[in-house]
Amino acid sequence: MPQQNPLANPVLRYAVGASGAIAVAAIAYLFLDGTVQLVAYAIAVLDVLVTPQILKRAAAG
Repeated sequence: MPQQNPLANPVLRYAVGASGAIAVAAIAYLFLDGTVQLVAYAIAVLDVLVTPQILKRAAAG
């Protein structure tokens, strides 16, 4: 029986992106302030949006 790629599951792809974003946001909240904190929050949002798309392409290839 062929083994399926785990990245084919969209729940896993979004969970990976969300976990990275949560880590970045937690670091930003706990240790950063000012403009640097806002930039870190923007990076967290990008992580949630972009990581699943990259993993989807990796699963297809």
